[in-house]
Amino acid sequence: MPAYIVGNITVTDPEAYKEYAAKAPETIYGHGGKYLVRGGAFEVLEGDWQPDRLVVLEFPDAETLKTWYYSDAYQAILPIRQKNSKGSIVFVDGFNPPQKLE
Repeated sequence: MPAYIVGNITVTDPEAYKEYAAKAPETIYGHGGKYLVRGGAFEVLEGDWQPDRLVVLEFPDAETLKTWYYSDAYQAILPIRQKNSKGSIVFVDGFNPPQKLE
């Protein structure tokens, strides 16, 4: 079952953050992950949540997602993101709908 990372990030130092943004994709793709959302326009339809920069990553499964997150390659660049942004990151399991019975 796919697994996802959902993040709401506020970049506090855009110039310094560029290094993280340039290096992160290689670590993600190297573990079978892909971006579904990477910034972009949004519209709040309900509630008062005002996200800044939304990021959604998809991985084949939770184990692969966690292997990526805790990998040496990602841990080496994580401090760059943490130093130059603030926000929230969550892991969430995907959903496999029941198969239609014939």
